[in-house]
Amino acid sequence: MNERKRNQPQRRHPPHRRNVGARQHQNGSAMSAQRNYERYLALARDATLNGDIVEAENFYQHAEHYFRVMRERAA
Repeated sequence: MNERKRNQPQRRHPPHRRNVGARQHQNGSAMSAQRNYERYLALARDATLNGDIVEAENFYQHAEHYFRVMRERAA
């Protein structure tokens, strides 16, 4: 398997877009944080209803992370 990897050409990743304005990027990120926060809260509630408290706690921790991101950006 190692020989196969050596013979394969290296793949290059496409360059990141850098022409996005800072304001546009912040708004997009803020919306993503809000969307992720709501998503993880919903997943946590579903896990709680299903009786899986470990999974629910994991999702609540993820939601808390995005809550802090939103709070930091609002300040």
